[in-house]
Amino acid sequence: MYAKPRLPDPVRRAAVRAVIIVALTLMQLTVAVLCSLAEVWFAFPALLSTVASTVLATWAVLDVWVTRQVWIQRHGVVSTPSSAARRRARAGRH
Repeated sequence: MYAKPRLPDPVRRAAVRAVIIVALTLMQLTVAVLCSLAEVWFAFPALLSTVASTVLATWAVLDVWVTRQVWIQRHGVVSTPSSAARRRARAGRH
């Protein structure tokens, strides 16, 4: 049904976590901008929490990359040689 195989479970979990954190960070950023435009007292705390959330979102996105790399290293990837590689191997034997 799908052209590509589905992501391994640990990688998918990390990706879902990262998407949720990035979405919440963008919502916080919107609140901070709107509060600062309205000159409300909540603008400064919202800005501080947005900075902290940006660090967390960066960490979450890096976690997806690291989790993917670790999964590939532990489980390997299934690869088949290309037709050119098979041709070269056959030519070397004759």
